[in-house]
Amino acid sequence: MYADETGNMDMSGSPGASLYFGFGTAVFGGEHGRQVWDGLRLRCDLERRGVNLPRGLHAKNDSHATRDEMFDLIGRQRPRIDVTFLCKARAHPSIRERPHWLYKLAWYSHFRDVLPLVSAPGDTLYVIVATLSTNRRLMDAREALSDVCRELAVDREVVLCVWDAQSSWGIQVADYGLWAVQRILEGRPCKWFESRIQPHLASMLTPWGTV
Repeated sequence: MYADETGNMDMSGSPGASLYFGFGTAVFGGEHGRQVWDGLRLRCDLERRGVNLPRGLHAKNDSHATRDEMFDLIGRQRPRIDVTFLCKARAHPSIRERPHWLYKLAWYSHFRDVLPLVSAPGDTLYVIVATLSTNRRLMDAREALSDVCRELAVDREVVLCVWDAQSSWGIQVADYGLWAVQRILEGRPCKWFESRIQPHLASMLTPWGTV
């Protein structure tokens, strides 16, 4: 399971605050070395053609042409994609007073529902999550992720890996899937959603409703 997050934890409603905070995951069952290799080939080929990708592929920053190629490859690889979005405008007052809880709640909501769908008792599940931007947030995030994994994975082994997104093809796939679904949820266009993401979108959870 490769996971990425979206949105910020600003609960003020100011113009810079995101409408949602959420997680998206891409799951590849069993061995998937071919998919990882094909992702590396795409990144190298883009570099050969003059597209500099020192930090990997990132949907928000990539060009339209690069997104075309990335979404085409995701469509062929067929990962299972699940997303969970928490609508911040509908957050309980206790969450508004402690916005750092939002991260853990979003992960709990997502992992609780997806864990039994992608693994069985006795399985080993590797959860590879993108790091956050600062050391303090990284420390807090790792603790939150670990707490949820320990609480929910009582009958199976969950190995938590918190890695830089550019080091993992799967995290970049999760980022692209999450970006596409978020655009649809917010009423913005995404030409790749219906053909490349929706066929592999297993769940889209909005436990606090939508705006």
